[in-house]
Amino acid sequence: MFVRKVAARLKANTLPEFINIIEKGILPWLREQEGFVDLIVLAMRGSDEVATISFWEHEADAEAWATNGFPEATERLEKILDGRSYVKTFDVLSSTVHEGVRTAQARPECSARELDQVLSDGAN
Repeated sequence: MFVRKVAARLKANTLPEFINIIEKGILPWLREQEGFVDLIVLAMRGSDEVATISFWEHEADAEAWATNGFPEATERLEKILDGRSYVKTFDVLSSTVHEGVRTAQARPECSARELDQVLSDGAN
């Protein structure tokens, strides 16, 4: 599994707009991308700093998003960003949340409903 972490600063008082753009515009689009697994959105308390962590099955999937989707996603957020975002990439070495996903995906008989249950159990 592979991860892209994107961090940025928002203009003052734009966190609600940021969340709306992510949840209604970018996340549905991400779900259509080959190899996309999950997105975690973070905001630092008392600050305008935000970060997203996207999980991908393979590095090539994340690179395809970086080339074909990320520039447009950044453009959608441009009016509320205070400066440029920065990206770091990581290999996932261990994850208690995503371990259940890999196990379920390895079972061909695992239904989408079972996979959703694994994801929700892992989040609790």
